[in-house]
Parts: sequence; structure tokens; C-alpha cells
Amino acid sequence: MLSGKKQGEARYNMSNPFVQFALIILVVLGVSVITRLLKQPLIIGYIFSGIFAGPLFLNLLSESSPINVFSEMGIAFLLFIVGLHLSPKVIKEVGKISLVTGLGQIIFTSIVGYAIGLMLGFSLVTSLYIAIALTFSSTIIIMKLLSDKDALEKLYGKISIGFLLVQDLVAILILIIISSLASGSGAGGVLIFTLLKGAMVAAILIPLSYYLLPRLSDFFAKSQEFLFLFAISWGFGLSLLFLFLGFSIEVGALFAGVMLSISPYSYEISSKLKPLRDFFIISFFIVLGSQMGFGNISHLIVPAIIFSLFVLIGNPLIVIILMGRLGYSKKTGFMAGLTVAQISEFSLILIALGVKSGSLSNEILSFVTIIGLITIAGSTYMIIYSDFIFSKVSRLLSCFEKKCVKEKELPEMRYDYVLLGYNRIGFSIIRAFSKITKSFLVVDFNPSVVKELQREGLPAIYGDAEDSELLEHLEIRKSSVVVSTVPEKETNILVLDVISKAKKKPVVILTARQINDAFELYDRGADYVILPHFLGGEYTSKIILEAKDNKRAYLKEKKKELKLLQERQRRGHDHPRVDKNKI
Repeated sequence: MLSGKKQGEARYNMSNPFVQFALIILVVLGVSVITRLLKQPLIIGYIFSGIFAGPLFLNLLSESSPINVFSEMGIAFLLFIVGLHLSPKVIKEVGKISLVTGLGQIIFTSIVGYAIGLMLGFSLVTSLYIAIALTFSSTIIIMKLLSDKDALEKLYGKISIGFLLVQDLVAILILIIISSLASGSGAGGVLIFTLLKGAMVAAILIPLSYYLLPRLSDFFAKSQEFLFLFAISWGFGLSLLFLFLGFSIEVGALFAGVMLSISPYSYEISSKLKPLRDFFIISFFIVLGSQMGFGNISHLIVPAIIFSLFVLIGNPLIVIILMGRLGYSKKTGFMAGLTVAQISEFSLILIALGVKSGSLSNEILSFVTIIGLITIAGSTYMIIYSDFIFSKVSRLLSCFEKKCVKEKELPEMRYDYVLLGYNRIGFSIIRAFSKITKSFLVVDFNPSVVKELQREGLPAIYGDAEDSELLEHLEIRKSSVVVSTVPEKETNILVLDVISKAKKKPVVILTARQINDAFELYDRGADYVILPHFLGGEYTSKIILEAKDNKRAYLKEKKKELKLLQERQRRGHDHPRVDKNKI
């Protein structure tokens, strides 16, 4: 038996995974506070936190540290959510430009980077490794930045995702070849076998996404918690399957997201998983920072700066040129080009493989690490301040734009009129919306209601008004009128909080059960509060005042009311709604 003192020592031993993780999180918090005070991007703070927590300073990360597992989970969650935004329709729309731009940028960067390496005195093999490493951009970092800027639904965001995935595919193929050569096995055979397995898996799973998956998601969507559990299980399940078949977890997570993207619940799933993604992706940046090693490479600082400038300026330039030639505007080309202005984790893996095979020295790994840190930091600022930078260089970019721009911006998720909650009240509100505008949307958590509305040609999506991520994604603060028929006070306060960020606030109509709740909602900025229990009496009093004792007037109202009641009965408004908390 251990004494209390020894038990305490064992409990607080630095090898304890919980102690390691807790200390790392405290380091991240401290660095992030400084980063925020200096008004710098938090990604930079996460990477520097990894450097401080790594072997160079505090040495808090061990091989058994849970943060390594969290890092993989963060990447999986991120790519799963990216896949949810990559429906087959989107891939068809931007597939060609993504393929041309992705391959074009890889070829250009490889050739020019190789030439720069030779001019700087590097050997043929070293120059080749460095040139190939510079071609890959960090999909994970870019997805995070695009998501933070709400740009995943924009045209340049879709194109960027497309050519970054092309880069990742090429990177995986190159890594397979180099790994095969290093181990002495035939690279050609490994590649063919891998491609055949991928084709077989796709042939089996794609039909499932069209026929079986919608039925499964309808079943799980009857409960918010059940849908959340189903989405996580689906993502991890496919990731595990792809890992078992010899692919990466990341490929499986991305494929799982693409398969779910055709589901009417994809927006709800995406918004539910974003908090998990934000938590776990921090671990990736910490691990990335901890792996950055710096040896005695003072003589390589100038070459590192030259290569960094080439990545920061040359890579975006080739994307701008290619997209301009294909008929896209200079702004779309510029915004997409900034997403390739850094090197990725694949770059470091490639160089590490070169070191392991004996083709490169450890000095080159540290050299490329410095380029990675410079380009990741530089591109982060460029993307965050992209609109400001574009306003300064717009005239200079005009030479890359065709006179006749053919691009069509993908529609954004924005509606003039939004109804949160379709129920007995919403039925009448939608009739009013449809008479005013075609740009309206219904959001409801009952999958049967959503399907019925969609069958009638009405724009409706599955979602919960209590989900702030979904409300942000729908950009309700940019709408003209927002109506919530949800009677929960807390939900309506959340709606008001999301809308409060707008410069020009929309008209907000909310619903309450109690008079005191209505007063509070008015105090918080509601334009009108519906109290359903009082509406019937108010409406009846107006009929009496207008009709008085005129029987014909009441007969007219009776016919109108009977018609509406028959329609409501057909829709099942007599029955209670689905309980979203019931499993």
C-alpha cells in the first residue's frame, strides 16, 4: 500500500497524461491571451504554444500524451465537416477549375522551386525534395481560416477546397512512392493496389449514400441527441474502415462527410460538430508546433526567407494567372490564391522521410521547418486581411482578368425572411411570407415537417433554433424579417444575441408563453412578441367590431376558417409535435 504522500506524488507525476494535458492547456491559454492582446490570429498562438510545450522548452508532450490522439481527432472532425460542405453538386461545379489550378500550381512550384534550390547551392536531390515540399499547402489550416471567415460557401472557398484536395491526393501518392522506395518495395505495385482498393470502396459506399443513408438519417433525426450520436459514429466508423483498408483516417473522415452532404440534415450536423472540431483542432496546431526543430542553421536563414517569399508570393500568383485564364474574376483568383501561400504538414513528412532514407540531412528538416513557420504565419495574416490587401493591389491584378468574366458566384446561405419553427402559428406566417417574397426559409427540427414542406416546393431545412452555429451559418442577422414561433424564452434570447451583432438589425418577431417573458424580450430588442393564448381573443374582437350583427360577414369568415382548418387537419396540426429531446 502506498502512503498518502506517495499516492500524491504518483498522481501528480509529470508522466501522468492528465497532468501533461492540463499543463499544456494552461500554456495554450497563457500564450493565447498574449496573442489576443497583441491582436494576432489565435492559430499563431496555438503553434507557439506547441513550441513552448515541446522538447525545446517545457517538454510536456510525451508519446503517451492524449493530445496526440486529440490531434488526429481534430483533423478527422475538420475534414468530416469539410466533406459535409462538398456535395456532389458542388464538386461538379468547381471540379474542373480545382483540378486545373491544383495541378498547375504543383507543376509551377516544383519547377521554379527546383531552379531556386540549384541557384542557392543545394544539391540536385536536396533541391528536388525542397521543390516538391513547397508545392503542398496545409488543407487543415486553410479550412480553419476559411471557416472562421464564413467563406466555405463562397465560390473561392469551394474552389480552394477543391484544389487543396487535389494537392493532398498528389501528396499522398508521392509519399507512397517515397515510402515504397525507402523500404525497397515496388512503388508502382503499391500505387495500383491502393487505387484499386479506393475504387472498390467508393463503388460500394456511394450507392449507400443515395439509397440507404437518407432513410437512416431520417430515423436518427427524430432526436437531436440521436442525430449527434449517429453523425459522430458515421464519421469515426468510416475513418476506421478506411484505416483498416490501408488509407488514412483523414481520407475516411472526408469521404464520410461527402456521403452525408446530400442529407437534408447536413447543416444541422455541421453546426453541432463545430464546437468539437474547434476544441480538438487546437491539439493539431500544438503538436505541429512541438515538432518544429531548430538546429544550428544560421547560415540557412537567408535561403529560408527567399523560399518563404516564393511561397507567399509565387504560389498565389500562379493561381491568379490560371484562374484569370479560365475566366474568373481577379478577386476570386486573388482570394483563392492566398490559400496556397504556405507549406503543409505533408511537406514536413516528406522531408522527414528523406532524412530517414538517408537522402537528406537533419539540417534540411530544420530548414523546411523555418519555411513552414514563416509561411503559415504570413499566409494566416494574408487571409485574415485579404479584403484590405485586395483593395490595395486590385489595379495591379487587372492584367490577369479577362474582359468577359464568366464566373457565377455560388449562392450564399442568406434569406430575406426566416421562420424558426413551423407549427400551427408558422402555417399562417408562411402564407404571408410567400405573398411578399420568394427569398424565405423555414427551419424546423421535425424531419417529417421539413420533408412535407420540401415536397410542396417550399424552402425548408432541418435545424434547431437553439443552435447558435446554425443561426450564424444562415446569417439571419442579414435578413429583413426573422420570426420565431419557438416559445422558449432562452431560445429567443439566443436569437436576439445572434442578431445583435448586425449593424442594421432585421425586424424580429418572437413568441412567448408568459407576459413577463414578453416584457423581457421587448427589453432585449424584440420588435413584436406573439402571445398565442391571447391572439384568438384579439382576432375575435376585431371580427365582432367589423361585423357587429351582420350574419353574412360571419358566414364569410366561417367559410374562410373552414378552408384553413381543413388544410391544417390535413397537415396534422391537431397532433402534438415530435419531442426533440425524446430518444
